[in-house]
Amino acid sequence: MKYLVHMDVKLPADLPASEAAGIKAKEKAYSQELQRSGKWPEIWRVVGEYANYSIFDVDSNDELHDILQNLPLFPYMEISVVPLAKHPSDIK
Repeated sequence: MKYLVHMDVKLPADLPASEAAGIKAKEKAYSQELQRSGKWPEIWRVVGEYANYSIFDVDSNDELHDILQNLPLFPYMEISVVPLAKHPSDIK
């Protein structure tokens, strides 16, 4: 199942820089592990924002929920999820 996920990160202004850096490092490692596994095949930065649009390819709603909930930045994110279906005009 494929999903389009928008993640908008809202770190608190008073979060110490060292703590923010540690969370971001964990986030990068976790996200790259998911990318290598094929669960997170695409991630696109939103220009001028601390946000992204990503494609996830997972087996279920529950799997996607678990992946998102385990993101180290999850507590600081606004997330929207759009389930995707194959378009009848797609030639792939």
